[in-house]
Amino acid sequence: MTRFRTVDLLVTVLIGAAFGVAFLGYGQLYTLIGPLTAAFKPAEGLLAGIWFLPAILAALIVRKPGAALLAEMVAAVLSMLLGSQWGWGTAVSGLMQGGGVELAFLLTRYRHFTLPVAVLGGLLSAVLEWGWEKFAYYQEMSWAFSFAMLGGFLISGALLCGVLGWAASRALAATGALDSMPAGRERAQRARAVPAVGAEGSDAQRAARDDARA
Repeated sequence: MTRFRTVDLLVTVLIGAAFGVAFLGYGQLYTLIGPLTAAFKPAEGLLAGIWFLPAILAALIVRKPGAALLAEMVAAVLSMLLGSQWGWGTAVSGLMQGGGVELAFLLTRYRHFTLPVAVLGGLLSAVLEWGWEKFAYYQEMSWAFSFAMLGGFLISGALLCGVLGWAASRALAATGALDSMPAGRERAQRARAVPAVGAEGSDAQRAARDDARA
């Protein structure tokens, strides 16, 4: 369970690298909406969950301890090296975000990769990232506004990280692209189980009809 195969490491790094590049564009969204959030800065918290996606996807697809943290750190460091406006703070954010997701799956001993655990990962990432941003960027923000921002972080973490990440991993598995990964093998097992259950049901129905005729 704990040992990374070459394919596990490759997929984890690829997830992080893809998001590291994409995050440059997403970061610009904060600049674009600056005039809209100037009156209520905590509204930016509603965008936070997207930043946690590399971690949740890696956790759900690779299913190895450390995958979430590694993917998020790759994304954060690459984004920083490519010119993220938050500089070295981007790497610290990656640590907080990946660590939150990692903690959620650690609490289940990496045995459950369900929607509730994914949502918990988004929530824990939101709390840790909010704590870091409060210290690093918003020390002068009032506590009322800070807790409002935390609310936005939690909503976004649950939906844009937990729910969206879980749905994306399921969609990817359904295409067959993850057949070599635990997520893909789980989908294949479910698919094989459905006909078996159906066959059992048919046998039971035939037996009932035979008994009725007898």
